[in-house]
Amino acid sequence: MDRNDSPIVVTGATGYVGGRLIPRLVAAGYSVRCVARRPEELSDRLWKDQVEIVQADLSKPEEILRALDGAKAAYYLLHSMSSSNDFAKVESNMAQEFAIAAEAQNLKQIIYLGGLGHDGNDKSDHLSSRHRVGRLLASGETPVTELRAAVIIGSGSASFEMLRSLVEVLPFMVVPKWVSQTLCQPVAISDVLDDLAFVLNRPEFYDRTIDIGGPDVVTYQDMMHAYASVAGLRRRWILPVPVLTPRLSSHWVNLVSPLPIQLARPLIDSLTSDVVVADGGEGCARGALNQSLEESIGYAVSSVQGQELPTRWSNGRASGDELGAAMPDPSDPFWAGGRMFDDHRGVVTDADANSVMAVVRSLGGSTGWLVFDWLWALRGFVDKLLGGVGLRRGRRHPTELRVGDSVDFFEVVEVTSNSLRLRAEMKVPGHAWLEWQVHPNESGCSVEQRAVFVPRGLWGRVYWLALVPAHAVIFKRMLRAISDRAEKLSTTPARGSEK
Repeated sequence: MDRNDSPIVVTGATGYVGGRLIPRLVAAGYSVRCVARRPEELSDRLWKDQVEIVQADLSKPEEILRALDGAKAAYYLLHSMSSSNDFAKVESNMAQEFAIAAEAQNLKQIIYLGGLGHDGNDKSDHLSSRHRVGRLLASGETPVTELRAAVIIGSGSASFEMLRSLVEVLPFMVVPKWVSQTLCQPVAISDVLDDLAFVLNRPEFYDRTIDIGGPDVVTYQDMMHAYASVAGLRRRWILPVPVLTPRLSSHWVNLVSPLPIQLARPLIDSLTSDVVVADGGEGCARGALNQSLEESIGYAVSSVQGQELPTRWSNGRASGDELGAAMPDPSDPFWAGGRMFDDHRGVVTDADANSVMAVVRSLGGSTGWLVFDWLWALRGFVDKLLGGVGLRRGRRHPTELRVGDSVDFFEVVEVTSNSLRLRAEMKVPGHAWLEWQVHPNESGCSVEQRAVFVPRGLWGRVYWLALVPAHAVIFKRMLRAISDRAEKLSTTPARGSEK
């Protein structure tokens, strides 16, 4: 494929699909131009220095022309569901202006990611708008490749996050009858990205519409059961009833899910239509087998199964691998990535960083946890009763730690000269970590302490919320005790001041 200096434009660069597609194109050797209304939202991307970033409002024709100037092809990855009540009109106007500008700038190809479903059978404004956008983009002379996908499985996908929230929070659900009847062909985000990259600069895909979907045709009820199975949750009790309308369902989703209702409502409306690959097609542009539903869900929820702290999803992650594409990204909206609870505290101390880390690395075992040791002992006793490891393991050495060491009912998963991260191994309805970061300064250092909990199901949320009052006291006093003890070890034993 031709990879010359003419840039490939990616609209929706701050969005879910665009933000994951860009590093793939960069890795493939393309010159990439990212178009964003607010470029500052790209400031934390690992690839920001490898692309051209253009600020443009694509509802304004003159800014579209500027964004497409000198480009060879463009990805159209825009929607307006969460930004306007009249999103269909906004989307149509933008698509029409984009087609006009693309023709004026002599683009060779527009690649558009639309919604799966058959023309003329749309029951929702969302799917109707998605199809209308495709027709409007193709109304000019620029060749258009339209890929149509249904539910995209991956952390950060709005449809997947809605599914995740419902299954995680609700052991029992009363749902509209179409949840158990409407057919869907979900597809993994990695397969979507592979197809989007594959059709670029390939004339055989010009002026074509391609349905993409995974190998499983399921109902939404089947998807809920699949998520519960993969996530290690009990099978959900789902009762379909004929009285819940999509509008009522959207209010219910709004109560249990962090998705904005402006986004949830059109998505729920679209769930009443069958969305499967037409005419028994292959389900992808590449002609290769796609991930199964359970495989793709497994990738999307695997970020908390190992030793990774959820705030570090971007660190050291390959941009093109299946797990990386399905996992959360720092740029995802606040409602993406599953629920995470976080007790985050900081203290500034006159103690030097080495003294602080010496205290932190000695926690547990015979040293204890500096405050409320009787509560830690009680928690260890309860853990033993529940079949857990309890506190009896202690630690290998009173002051030295290495990755894999036990510290009471924690395991060391990271230890450096200025940080320690422990993963909880006690019986809890979720995944928990305890971490310290030390940052030296001219007069001493600052210390950050974080307790992070990713709940599993409803009881995980209840567990954390029930412990909030205790955590507020224990973690505050523990951080203060660490600072005080470090100052006694330091050559400047002045008392620290909490932020």
